[in-house]
Amino acid sequence: MIKLHNIEKVYRTDTIETLALNGISLDIEKGEFLSVMGPSGCGKSTLLNIMGLLDEPSSGAITIAGEKIDRMSDQQLAHFRNKRLGFIFQSYHLINDLHVLDNVELPLLYRKVNAKERRRLATQALEKVGLSNRLKHFPTQLSGGQKQRVAIARAIVGEPEIILADEPTGNLDSAMGNEIMDILLQLNSRDKTTIVMVTHDEVMAKKTHRLVRLFDGTQVQ
Repeated sequence: MIKLHNIEKVYRTDTIETLALNGISLDIEKGEFLSVMGPSGCGKSTLLNIMGLLDEPSSGAITIAGEKIDRMSDQQLAHFRNKRLGFIFQSYHLINDLHVLDNVELPLLYRKVNAKERRRLATQALEKVGLSNRLKHFPTQLSGGQKQRVAIARAIVGEPEIILADEPTGNLDSAMGNEIMDILLQLNSRDKTTIVMVTHDEVMAKKTHRLVRLFDGTQVQ
């Protein structure tokens, strides 16, 4: 589902060159749940952003779902992201002025899905994460765990083949973290969604199919 070959990422300023990723080659199978671990600053989020087509590698090749990404225009990349990928962030990235249902509908606006179908799909996604009774709440009225459930519903509303999760349990206590992890495991087993999760939590990582460790931008496991 995701194939990275010899990925390198270098950040340059006028005076400093920083090697964020060095020679990363990784094959992630369809339906796999992979976790990525490593100390802060080791390149985990950079790697996830490259997989999510939010950042470009300095060198190397990326293939996702059989598509060679380097051949796509910016418009094609945006369409590909919206249709094939779902994103979950540690800090939720919800819009506080919008109801829960409207937050979840957002990705479908870019697909020009009609209002009735958007409402149906968003309601269905919220049911999957156990929030069908919070449709008209605002994010400020929710707990951290509930906000992350909304973020997951938004990520899955377009039925993506791949979910990329950056520290999805990082802001939650252990009980809420386990609940969020259970939802991700269900999505993986029930819908066969491929999931890549960056985490600092060894306990959560051990629940996934495979663990990759990074250190100073290099894969060490």
